[in-house]
Amino acid sequence: MGDMLGIAVGTVTMRPYVFAFFAAYLVAAVPHLGWRKVALFTVAGYLTSFVSEFSSINTGIPYGWYYYIDTTSARELWIAGVPFFDSLSYVFLAYCSYATALFVVSPVKAWRWNLVTLETRAIRRSFSVLFLGSLFQVFLDIVVDPVALQGRRWFLGQIYGYREAGTHFGVPLSNYLGWWLVSFVMIFVLQVIDRRVGAGRKKPAGVSDLPFRPLYGPVLYLSVIAFNLGVTVWIGERLMALTGLFIFVLPLAIAAVTIIRRTNRYHKEELSDHLRDFPWSAAAPGTVERSR
Repeated sequence: MGDMLGIAVGTVTMRPYVFAFFAAYLVAAVPHLGWRKVALFTVAGYLTSFVSEFSSINTGIPYGWYYYIDTTSARELWIAGVPFFDSLSYVFLAYCSYATALFVVSPVKAWRWNLVTLETRAIRRSFSVLFLGSLFQVFLDIVVDPVALQGRRWFLGQIYGYREAGTHFGVPLSNYLGWWLVSFVMIFVLQVIDRRVGAGRKKPAGVSDLPFRPLYGPVLYLSVIAFNLGVTVWIGERLMALTGLFIFVLPLAIAAVTIIRRTNRYHKEELSDHLRDFPWSAAAPGTVERSR
């Protein structure tokens, strides 16, 4: 029992940054989707990512052949040769990528002290959000994986490697193709959960109109980028950091311009559709007036 408790505590204390991001995911996702959907997606997302990692270290599919270096299993939780924290990370990466795609695609209503995306159930479950969200997630890995591969030089530790060095700072292209596939599956799973759970007009438990709530997911997305680029600079990999930064300049600029141009330029039908699906929204005219 003492060993199990020590491993449980070590899982958190050895990876505080992972669990800080996970806590931020809960803060962003629960007011957006509600406790039930978030709980279901956390479990389903973890299982999806775990199966993908377990498959890849044993068959090379979908990421290509890589291996984990078991140096910490006595101090943190590992399951069937895969570190628990690693598969858990996919969950918040998938959600923040989905939320960022939703923010880019949806009309936006803004006023002095708040901002609301006029998303609808149809937009949430659209192929546009699925496709864009999966790309956002794989772009995160383009920054994360190269610096994670250098884990021996920072507090991650050297926990994995590839059988053959890849072309992108040691990472093979098969890894990114695998990430795109798994990201696509995970966001699709999230969309299915959103469609099938709590489809009525009753406000789900946990959903809340916190100020600027639609920004929480995108801010988490940007925080993951900033953290990993910061570590990359800290270990002295300036070319790697510049490459990661340049990769994001264009997509983030396009996203920002798109959002700004669409803010408060929605049609009445778009607001009506949003309020039909989410009548509790802060975008309701009376709610907006009271908040001014």
